[in-house]
Amino acid sequence: EVETPVLHPTPGGALAKPFVAHHNVLDMDLYLRIALELYLKRLLIGGIERVYEIGRNFRNEGIDRDHNPEFTMLEFYQAYGTYEDMMRLSERLVRACAVAVRGGLRFEHLGRPVDLESPWRTVTVVDAVGEVVGEELSLDEPDRLRGLADRHGVGFHPAWGPGKLLLELFEKLSERDIWDPTFVKDFPREVSPLARPHRDDPRLTEHFDLVICGMEIGPAYSELTDPDEQRARFEDQRRLRAETGDEEAHPFDEDFLLALEHGMPPAGGMGIGIDRLLMILSDVPSIR
Repeated sequence: EVETPVLHPTPGGALAKPFVAHHNVLDMDLYLRIALELYLKRLLIGGIERVYEIGRNFRNEGIDRDHNPEFTMLEFYQAYGTYEDMMRLSERLVRACAVAVRGGLRFEHLGRPVDLESPWRTVTVVDAVGEVVGEELSLDEPDRLRGLADRHGVGFHPAWGPGKLLLELFEKLSERDIWDPTFVKDFPREVSPLARPHRDDPRLTEHFDLVICGMEIGPAYSELTDPDEQRARFEDQRRLRAETGDEEAHPFDEDFLLALEHGMPPAGGMGIGIDRLLMILSDVPSIR
């Protein structure tokens, strides 16, 4: 267990708008961290093969029942692990928490039954959206994805590629209706700048989100360890920010690239939103 910096020179590890602070003595802007990820990965590079932190994150975004500007995350990384290992680890962890807090794996949240005991479902992002709209979808058909967004009232920027369109469709049409624990996996590369390319389809990444009770409880990756590929992903994010004004695009982090160039082992990593998990386990309706 470690503690990493809260004030970051570059806000990275997630797609989110940061809070800005100013350091008077150094006369430089710093950012309250939006994620623990990039400093924990530096520790993998430094030779600590299993590492975790429970810490506060800050994101300068809206407030609703499951979003708050500051919240607590558990992030953990395992050298030589994959996102499949993170599925198994997170399932054991959440079930253990449920037994400790609720005394079992079947209980109610907001008047609806929650079943953590049955096998947890796995579905791809493409299939999750396809189930809602009643069509088979593909990243090879961006015009069709735009048409779907128009028909379902999902706003989008004309410069978005098919991966970003698919993510927006998933978040607006699918996520809220996923109640029992589900691993939604294989996100497009366009929206997963820190995840390893999928071993079977290079358009995708080995990235899943654990969704329970209509909320993302946490993302997990087979981590991207290639510094040249990571540099290209950061360039893509910088281009997205310039073309669309997306304030949540991942910034370019030269210092992290330098760390990757020293050699990071293959790894699996995951973040779990403690506040959202406790909403479910303690049966409260709002993160506040």
